[in-house]
Amino acid sequence: MAHYVWMIINALLVIGTAVYIWLFRPNDSAAVLAGKWLAQVAVLLFLVNVNMYFIFLVIRKTKIRKVKVTLARIARSMMKAHIPLAVAGTSLIVFHGVVMAWKLGAVIGFGHGKLVTGYASLAMLAITLFAGVLRRQKASGWRRAFHLVSALLFAGLFLLHLFWPI
Repeated sequence: MAHYVWMIINALLVIGTAVYIWLFRPNDSAAVLAGKWLAQVAVLLFLVNVNMYFIFLVIRKTKIRKVKVTLARIARSMMKAHIPLAVAGTSLIVFHGVVMAWKLGAVIGFGHGKLVTGYASLAMLAITLFAGVLRRQKASGWRRAFHLVSALLFAGLFLLHLFWPI
């Protein structure tokens, strides 16, 4: 039952993000529209990766063997895609940042809160990627926690950036 709730929350986040970006952030510039598309695809990729944590959490917490086995199969295939999704998402985010800083920086200023939260999100993403590299080199409880906490902090900063008013 809990996994259905989590899937509904994910769907609402994706749909809500799309509605917010396209209805409440109109812009005439083709470059800004391209930047929005890049960000939206990156959000989907990162959402898949963040959900890895919740799949493993359900595997650890559930007592129903069939659910554990099914989720373990899903997790095995998702783990193969975890790093490529992170690299692709990061590439899209960097392109998004360049486009938006280029087009919006001159309009709203490079010190505007929207851009500053974007810089902070990008820095936290870099820390998350570094933590992931450390974890891949040698898994330990500390490295797992470092990667997890940095990923969740990145998600929080990203949400702050998303909803920061222009």
